[in-house]
Amino acid sequence: MALDDDGADRLSGLLGRAVGAGTARARLAELDSALRVSAAGRGLVAVVAELTGGPLRNRPAERDAVRAGREELWAQLDELVVKYDLAGGELAGGELAGGELAGRGPAGRDWVAAWTEWLRRGGLLTRLPAGTAAAAVAATVQVLARILVDAHRPIGLAELASEITGDAHGLDDGVAAALVLRALAFALDVPPAASAAERRLLWQRVGVSTDEISGTVITWGLRPPGADRWSAMLRERAELGLVTHLTVHELQRAADLTRAGEIVFACENPQVLQRLAAAGVERPVACLSGNPSAAGMALLGRAAVRYHGDFDWPGIAIARRVFERGAVPWRFGRDDYTDAVERLPAGSRLGLSGRAEATPWDEELGSAMAAADVAVHEEAIVDLLLGDLQ
Repeated sequence: MALDDDGADRLSGLLGRAVGAGTARARLAELDSALRVSAAGRGLVAVVAELTGGPLRNRPAERDAVRAGREELWAQLDELVVKYDLAGGELAGGELAGGELAGRGPAGRDWVAAWTEWLRRGGLLTRLPAGTAAAAVAATVQVLARILVDAHRPIGLAELASEITGDAHGLDDGVAAALVLRALAFALDVPPAASAAERRLLWQRVGVSTDEISGTVITWGLRPPGADRWSAMLRERAELGLVTHLTVHELQRAADLTRAGEIVFACENPQVLQRLAAAGVERPVACLSGNPSAAGMALLGRAAVRYHGDFDWPGIAIARRVFERGAVPWRFGRDDYTDAVERLPAGSRLGLSGRAEATPWDEELGSAMAAADVAVHEEAIVDLLLGDLQ
């Protein structure tokens, strides 16, 4: 400590030995003993607490405790990842609910390592009380396992939250919801959700509906055979030549959507359905509008579907997800791709972009796309699709 003459004189009186001005040293034990027999009548810890307005803190011990708490939290995370097979081999229910993840070999699931590293680098969990952080980690891993690993039907967010957290609003907001959504962004290789709409889309992309009424799937020409009023209404709309948007609420409660043996032809882009509807095709058609929402997933579970999408890597990822839900390809194999490429004018062809995706329904398709390096959007071959439906 650095002392002036007055400070040196006072310390000399307290310690009972001469202390010079300037830099002085004193053992803590010596100071504690001197204070106890002085007019203060208390030890060093009590005196410092009174002078500073707070108890004396053992900062090294506090740092050790924080470090130990973090290590315990990360150990718990690792144990839960193993327990729920989050970073295991093939995705099971994830192929049903979020097939975009299938085939990426996350050995394989590289996103798990990236997500857990993000957790360790960030301060979201470490700023929380230990019990709160542990509960959030446990809920997060269980939710991820439920929607990505365990086979499941499309499920509502409130139902999922009740099942995992015991609170229907347990995933509306808060730490667990934030951790799950960040994990899904890693898993789907998309930017973190920055808005309520983007958060809803992330949930929907893994088969979780945030509600039953806002998201829809676009349909044309559905003529359900039932005698109920809803089926009659859809038949009437088909006869009137009207496009119908169906919600999860309807699809979960409706009778049969199609007649026995009838197939619904599905496309990726609304412009394609618009062209088919304008041509007045009689066969039922649905548009999944890119990545299927929960309503699109519900439709896939209610009807026999043949699907066509864009011949580009994002389109392949979407198609794989759709096929994992039970749909079958519609003009979406290697020969269909090479024929579509030949139809494009040589001077207006676009190259493929993004990460190459697996095509398990036709392994030669992926190889052909990589070799040709040409993207074919389904609008370019809508005449072929139309011919199939006439």
